[in-house]
Amino acid sequence: MTKITASITAVHGAVPPNKLTNEDLSKMVDTNDEWIVSRTGIKERRIIDKDKALSDLGVEIVEGICKKKGITPLDIDMIIVGTISGDHRFPSTSNIICDKVGAKNAWGFDVNAACSGFLFALTTGQQFIENQSAKRVIVIGGDIMSSVIDYTDRATCIIFGDGAGGVLLEPDEEGFGIQDSIMKVDGAGREFLIQHAGGSLSPITKENVETPAMYVHQEGKTVFKFAVTNMADVSEAIMKKNNLSSDDVAWLVPHQANLRIIDATARRMGLSKDKVMINIEKYGNTTSGTIPLCLWEWEDKLKKGDNIILAAFGGGFTWGAIYIKWAIG
Repeated sequence: MTKITASITAVHGAVPPNKLTNEDLSKMVDTNDEWIVSRTGIKERRIIDKDKALSDLGVEIVEGICKKKGITPLDIDMIIVGTISGDHRFPSTSNIICDKVGAKNAWGFDVNAACSGFLFALTTGQQFIENQSAKRVIVIGGDIMSSVIDYTDRATCIIFGDGAGGVLLEPDEEGFGIQDSIMKVDGAGREFLIQHAGGSLSPITKENVETPAMYVHQEGKTVFKFAVTNMADVSEAIMKKNNLSSDDVAWLVPHQANLRIIDATARRMGLSKDKVMINIEKYGNTTSGTIPLCLWEWEDKLKKGDNIILAAFGGGFTWGAIYIKWAIG
């Protein structure tokens, strides 16, 4: 029996038009362009309009994918969304996107794995394709980080932006698509990158609603240390597991959290910079959105059969890598 794999057959992205530059931030907190660029590589990030939400970006993605494939939302079986900043705590943003685009034959759910959300959602969607319970699964990764950022906190407000990207997964019998994955979690890291208030442990109250507990808290040095080690380790591990040399890998698609973390991962994999997708300078860290946004921007440079490694590290801690053989071309 021919093995069925889950292949990416279309990709699309969506970012808000509003730019928040380093110069803009320098008027809000004690920082400047040189300080931000030297530590992160970020020049600007996108911020969504107040009356918009993640589902609005999701609608753009689904409609863009359908247009590329010549299908309608009625042809979609599932929509899975990796995010920590959905429209509401419930219902799921997947549910809302299905309604807004008219995907009446689809079902789905949201996956919360912080910056690794797209990878966790992608491996989840893969299962439904491979077990033949779905033929078309759209996987979206995206976040509206401006909704949970304190713009008086220099440690976090310089890093994050809003944006989303998504892919269509379909069955493949020619050996393309998702080949392998390694996913990891370590809940002991939760205190180093967390939003303390808003959950069942610390519900929203009139006492905490305007306190730092409502926003993203990050202990930067600790997160950086774990991210550099684990993202590089898992990327090297998936190469070794699949007998891939640096010459075999066409592209590394890394989570766009920090340019130094990206560089460290590429060095561990033995990859030159021309094999690494980097757009952090334009969008900052859109958490679950960074990897699919890279695939969207580099789509015309990818060739059928390219070996691609996706790698991410996020709060929780969560991290992972996926090996894909590109199917479009």
